[in-house]
Amino acid sequence: MASSSAAVRELQRELETKANDLSKLQKDIAKNHQVRKKYTIQLGENELVLKELDLLNDDANVYKLIGPVLVKQDLAEANANVRKRIEYISAELKRLDATLQDLEEKQNSKKEAIFKLQQRIQSLQAGKAKA
Repeated sequence: MASSSAAVRELQRELETKANDLSKLQKDIAKNHQVRKKYTIQLGENELVLKELDLLNDDANVYKLIGPVLVKQDLAEANANVRKRIEYISAELKRLDATLQDLEEKQNSKKEAIFKLQQRIQSLQAGKAKA
């Protein structure tokens, strides 16, 4: 009887460890969502800037804000910079999506492991109650 209660305690410690791991994974997922949201907003803003730049004539004046100063910039250069930024942000979003998918898979496997541990603990406790 003492061995079954020791086994239950050991399983409960293991369950607590897995629950802590799951909590960390959930925090990482939330952090990923926040970063992804930030990049999505930046992507929308940059696409809007690109549409505005496309509406301009070739001889239009374009200014870039650098610190507190507006600096004149060539339209083609501004276009290229915005396109590069969009490309970079899109790549970051793809990377974040892959990371998120991996984290969610790990989260699901942790949840399954926790569920199985809970079942083992319950069956051991049920067996102990019958004895």
